[in-house]
This record gives sequence, C-alpha cells and structure tokens, in this order.
Amino acid sequence: MSHDAGRRLSFIDVSGSPYDVGAALGRFGRAALNDHFQTSAAWRELNARRADPRIGMMATIVRERFPRYWAELQGLAAGLELAFDDVFLWNCRGDIWAMAPDGCTTVQLPGSPHVIGHNEDGDPDFAGHCALAHVTSGGGNQFTAFVYPGSLPGHTFAATSSGLVQTVNNTRPLAGGAGAPRMVLARAVLDAPDLDAALALLKSAPRAGAFHLTLAQAGDERLLSVEFTAQALSVDRVEAARVHSNHLIHADTGRMSQIVTGSSGVRQRRGEALLDQTPQSEPQRRALGILWDAADPELPIYRTDPADSDVENTLASAVFRVGADKVEWAVYDGQHEAARFDMRDGLVPVAG
Repeated sequence: MSHDAGRRLSFIDVSGSPYDVGAALGRFGRAALNDHFQTSAAWRELNARRADPRIGMMATIVRERFPRYWAELQGLAAGLELAFDDVFLWNCRGDIWAMAPDGCTTVQLPGSPHVIGHNEDGDPDFAGHCALAHVTSGGGNQFTAFVYPGSLPGHTFAATSSGLVQTVNNTRPLAGGAGAPRMVLARAVLDAPDLDAALALLKSAPRAGAFHLTLAQAGDERLLSVEFTAQALSVDRVEAARVHSNHLIHADTGRMSQIVTGSSGVRQRRGEALLDQTPQSEPQRRALGILWDAADPELPIYRTDPADSDVENTLASAVFRVGADKVEWAVYDGQHEAARFDMRDGLVPVAG
C-alpha cells in the first residue's frame, strides 16, 4: 500500500523548562490545530460545554498538584497562540465529553520480553500533522512519545528514560468526576521512576475522566493492564495474551455504565479471535498482524476510512519489546510497511 508522503510521521526534539517544552510543542502543532478548530465538530461540542463547573475544578487541581504540567499547558497555549482557557479545555476533552475522537487498540503479549503492540487512532484531520517527540523537560524524565497538535504528551504511546512503557486507550464511561484531567495523569506517569510509583500516582490523585493504560518497565516482570475512572482504579497483571480496544473490560470496572461504540466492540472481538488464530512464536509479527487487520470492511482494526463511524483513523502503530535490561521499539506510519522509526535500546531512532 503506497503511503502519501505528506502523511508521514515526523520526529522532533524538545527540551527546556516545562514552559519551554510546552511552547515548542505548541509551535509544532499551531497550524494544524488552528485549522482543526475552524471545522472540527469535536471543538464545537467542547465549546458547548464551557460552562461545565468541573473545568474550573480541574484547573485548580492541576495548578496546585501538578505545577510542572500547568506550566507545560501555559507554554502550549503560548506556542499555539491560543487562549489558555481554550487549550485547557482541549486537553480536558475526554473528561467532559464521552465521545471525544480518541481511539486506539492495544495488544498485550506477556513473555520474555513482553511485547506491547498499539494502534494510535485519532482524528483523521491530524494525519500528517503528528510527531514522535523526544522530550527533555526540566525536573522530569526524558521520554519519547507520539504527540498530537495542541495536546500534552502522554496520552498516546511512549517510552521513558527509566525504561517505562505506556500505551493509552480511550474509554467512555458515562459518569465523570471533578479531578485531574486524564491527559494530565497520563503525562504524569511518564515522570514516574517505576511502575509502583505510577500506580501510586493514579491511586492517590483525584481523577476526572477514564483511560485504559498498558504499563511495563525494563527489568520488571510485570505487564499491567490498568483501567481508571473517576470512581475506580483497576490493576490487572497480564499473564496471557490480551487485546484492549476502547471500553472498560476488567471484572470490576467493566460493569460501569459506558458507551461501547460499534467499532470498539468489533475490534475487541476480532482482536481476541485473532489471538487464537495467530502463531505465538513470533510475538512482534503476531502483534502487527492484529493491529493491521482490516478483514471487517465496515469496522476494521486498522482504520483508514475518512468517514469512520467514530471519526478516528489509525495514525501510527507501535510495537515495544520490554526486556530485562532495555526497551526496543518500532513505530510504523503505514500499514504493511517498514518501520518509520526504529528505536533500538533508547529514545531516539537509529539512523536509517
């Protein structure tokens, strides 16, 4: 399948204070986000929710509990040349609106090494306007993450200098809360020294919205599936191969009232069926075989239809190998193509 050169994923290197990092990310995303806001149904939906009293509560919590990310958001607004309130609202989109267009599918293959495969599904408008960002932020871990225009890093897929890997899936429970925005919590995980610190953060912080996280760390035997909502935090150790799409499926959180879109339901069932059909001997190939599956013409796992029912397309796929002493990973921006970026033992791509 040929890949339009204009839709390639770029690589950017960003460093400085949290404000500087935000400003650089804002400059990177400025043109794309300003264009998006002109036409985006999602932005119209969010604007209609501006009076939600939780937004002010979320802002207070971020300012008081997460000052580094508050500064990052302030820099982001400056770099985007947008009002801070607009940028903060955009970064709370999934907390106050269950149908915000953020998707994703994750394949979890425990072993030595653990293999985590992830499709990053987002608004088709952003195809060709996203990047892998290598971030060195004063006071935090270095990390490399997939970034969208105008959004904090962390709510997609990433690896950090402490060997921690995080992939994130949108979920859509109907009940929210007043807490830290889910994207701020996912950003904070990237600064955690280890898995236990990441879990302690998620447990102790008030939570506004809901996400599913896959977490692993070089040198740690655990592969973790974490579902959090405003009301609950569920941590499962993954002992056998699993797939996760965009709804809560753990025993204790999966019973919550939530929206399960047609796409999320089909991708979950199809992914689980493929786990039973694919050879276990080559886990990386197994992960990509599932992530790139398009057998269902209406609701494929790998999503390229501009008229997708959830307004989401697959913008990148990543496969991580999390071993005893290092993380190796590759990022693909086209289906059935060679890796766009090959990250062997580190956070910066190996020259090609």
